[in-house]
Amino acid sequence: MSYFPAFINFENKKILIVGAGKIAFSKLTHLLEFSSNITVLSNDFNTEIENTIKENNLEALKKNYDSNDLLGYDIVIAALDNIEIQKLIYEDSRKQNCLCNCVDLPKLCDFIFPAYIKKGDLTIAISTNGNSPAVSKQLRIYLEKLIPNSIISFLEEMKEYRNTMPKGIERMKFLEQKAKSYFSSLK
Repeated sequence: MSYFPAFINFENKKILIVGAGKIAFSKLTHLLEFSSNITVLSNDFNTEIENTIKENNLEALKKNYDSNDLLGYDIVIAALDNIEIQKLIYEDSRKQNCLCNCVDLPKLCDFIFPAYIKKGDLTIAISTNGNSPAVSKQLRIYLEKLIPNSIISFLEEMKEYRNTMPKGIERMKFLEQKAKSYFSSLK
């Protein structure tokens, strides 16, 4: 079965990352582009993660994981080398009704982290359903080179039009023509 592509609003979502290694750090840095409501739980933190936690005013829990740690969280990322603890976190997430991602264990994931491109308000996600992160990464690099940085200011302009023009068919036509004209100018 394939993963459904969806964009989640993290505004009121509490996120827990269990682990503090290289992969946990990667997940943390990606999530920070979308939320700062993140807690990192680990019995040991490397300097890189400690500095990121301090710089972003995040919560850090220095301890071993136990089942009560998921209380109050909406999303948990298990980024540990210990598969048994990842399985426990997944089982606990079922009881707490929170979304779970167990790194490198797709069968224990409600969602996966896609490769993505983020330029201002533009976010493009790329996924191979977890089958080849390397392909997703290379496609991201390829596509990122095709998207001009001017897209950021263009999207700001489009947002302003959308917020100030009355709703209706005329606005729709105007915005469609502006988008068409922008992309035609890139050729």
